[in-house]
Amino acid sequence: MSMARPILQMTNIHKRFPGVKALSGVSLRLFPGEVHALMGENGAGKSTLIKVLTGVYSIDDGTVEMEGIPITVHNPLESQAAGISTVYQEVNLCPNLTVAENIFIGREPRKLGRIIWKEMNRKAEVLLKDRLNLDIDVAQPLHMYSVAVQQLIAIARALNISAKVLILDEPTSSLDKNEVEQLFRVVRKLKSDGLAILFVTHFLDQMYEISDRVTILRNGEFAGEHMAKDLTRLDLVLKMIGKELNLLEELPVLSGTNKDKAGEELLKAEGLGRKGAIEPFDLSISKGEVVGLAGLLGSGRTEAARLLFGADKPDTGKLTFAVGGGNVRSPREAIHRRIAFCSENRKTEGIIGDLTIRENIILALQAKLGWFKTISRKRQDEVAEEYIRMLNINPPNPDHLIKNLSGGNQQKVLLARWLLTEPDLFILDEPTRGIDIGAKAEIQKLVLSLSRQGMSFVFISSELEEVIRVSDKIVVLRDRHKVTEISDKDMSQHTIMQAIAGS
Repeated sequence: MSMARPILQMTNIHKRFPGVKALSGVSLRLFPGEVHALMGENGAGKSTLIKVLTGVYSIDDGTVEMEGIPITVHNPLESQAAGISTVYQEVNLCPNLTVAENIFIGREPRKLGRIIWKEMNRKAEVLLKDRLNLDIDVAQPLHMYSVAVQQLIAIARALNISAKVLILDEPTSSLDKNEVEQLFRVVRKLKSDGLAILFVTHFLDQMYEISDRVTILRNGEFAGEHMAKDLTRLDLVLKMIGKELNLLEELPVLSGTNKDKAGEELLKAEGLGRKGAIEPFDLSISKGEVVGLAGLLGSGRTEAARLLFGADKPDTGKLTFAVGGGNVRSPREAIHRRIAFCSENRKTEGIIGDLTIRENIILALQAKLGWFKTISRKRQDEVAEEYIRMLNINPPNPDHLIKNLSGGNQQKVLLARWLLTEPDLFILDEPTRGIDIGAKAEIQKLVLSLSRQGMSFVFISSELEEVIRVSDKIVVLRDRHKVTEISDKDMSQHTIMQAIAGS
């Protein structure tokens, strides 16, 4: 491992967008022969930093040096010319082309304007064998190979552009355990060849397995650079979340009066799992119970929720209901079983921006009734006005376009949409992300009030204090595994963070 000089150094990087400071004083050093992890929660600035480095975004302030020489890149092509290559989470190759064509696309060996196919295939084979220890038929179409092999071919393409720095952006998110091991063998070989590798990940175990050094970002700011072996898991989690335990534990718990419910079991998941998304887990939910799901980004919280709602189909296990039994096979069936789901992707999986508040509110009820049993305009107006008043949606005009509302009021409209279906179980995935403190408090109080009336909740939030405030029990997930279940009497920030960190 060379410590003489970083091959790439970013210093005091600032990047602003209208109304948003995405990066503020961020620094990053990459050394040859090292795997350097970049970690942080949603909104930490990881993606923005990579886009600045690769020329997708321009830098407002700060400097970038390559081998001690200041550089300025205006686009990804200039970034590649400087020796910086990126392999993204989604493999951006052409599945209908051969492996060799994908590696050399745009740079095919030619003679008199014609591609020399034999030479291109030979060069592709040599590159894959020598650099990646991969022996495959490069004349086969890319789609013939697994996602893991396609990821390696994307790396081969990046290396073929004389890369000195290789950025791997969430490369393991779609891989199983064996495929991850295959990728890591390649990463270790490239590291031994002297390449500087930036490994962007949200998996704690993988970070410690493969990384020499780690840089942590938090809310667009630099939260520290550490040697991975010297940083405990608990300290890493604290730096990512950015709050001291003693301060967190001083926050009041709002759900104390909600802890003695003894409702009958509503739902039970046994060995429920989906390959590449969430390992098999057990979970029981009682009537009127609030079950919190806690864990870092990528821990499997959303994936578990989607299985419960039928948005994704499980590979293993079963889901048993107190009434009816059987797995939920689709969101429509979930709605008929009185399950509601507010997605974390409010903009893409929630609101329909060009519809009004009223139209957005009645959507789930209309789907439950079927499109041939149209809800009358009079009934639409009645329910819209009722829930606008109940949830204090502002402006209180049902004909106002939802895209013109604040984030907090958009979230309230989505809550109204699902409450109108009178669910027995309400799954809330990050219901308070990106909204003001007043709206957060209103939503938390609504959850507690409805749970006292017998409605059950699965409550997912990145803010641990919020999960503790509303939950009767907390399920902790880490790296797509359920690691523990914490009851009311054992709930504390310290206990949860230790479980997340695996310490």
